[in-house]
Amino acid sequence: MEPARRVLAIFILAFLPWAPARADTLTVFAAASLRESLDEAARAFEKASGHVVRISYAASSALARQIEAGAPAQLFISADQEWMDYVESRKLLKGPRVNLLANAIVLIAPAAAAPKLRIGPGFALAAALGDGRLAMADPQSVPAGKYGRAALESLGVWAQVQGRLAPAENVRAALALVARSETPLGIVYRTDAIAEPRVAIVDTFPASSHPAIVYPMGVLRDAPAAADDLAAFLAAPGTRAVWRRHGFGFPS
Repeated sequence: MEPARRVLAIFILAFLPWAPARADTLTVFAAASLRESLDEAARAFEKASGHVVRISYAASSALARQIEAGAPAQLFISADQEWMDYVESRKLLKGPRVNLLANAIVLIAPAAAAPKLRIGPGFALAAALGDGRLAMADPQSVPAGKYGRAALESLGVWAQVQGRLAPAENVRAALALVARSETPLGIVYRTDAIAEPRVAIVDTFPASSHPAIVYPMGVLRDAPAAADDLAAFLAAPGTRAVWRRHGFGFPS
């Protein structure tokens, strides 16, 4: 057993070491970029606790609005602070939220056709696109798209490409456009690029070019105690091996 998995196994045995008197089914609303990592962490929690975890992945903006409309979720993990602010301002959180994870945004291309391009002020993004479009999550509302737009504006190239976008409903949809070679370039989270072997990372956007990418987590109002247990499990030191394996960092 590799060291990271051994540490996680030890942690699982120490966490909730007996089955609860009543198993709950918990619904988690989570940013699309969390899919593989959160699936793995949720399976570990199910094994340790006896509870069942169901996860709905989508853009944070869409999930926040669904929560506002009364969707039956117990835990929300957003890809930015703004959409967690949205939920919190409507008094839909049970208690304080936690900054769970950190990420980065990268420029990607199909693995077989990745150009040599360095990101920097005024870099030749429009020329690299040729006749194609730039895939990214909707820059008006989806966190990954907003981070991407902020970076491009900071670097002075947004005006060159804003009319040449292939906007997607979430970051995984943008990733799929590049993976299928439907667009020559895209902007996604580093963790998305790691999860998709059909794309290559061209370069990473400087952290100074966009707001810090932080994933806040909040237990939703009226959620059972099992949701607090799940939140604690996801934020615990023993689960960090899972997040690291999928490319996430942690807020400072």
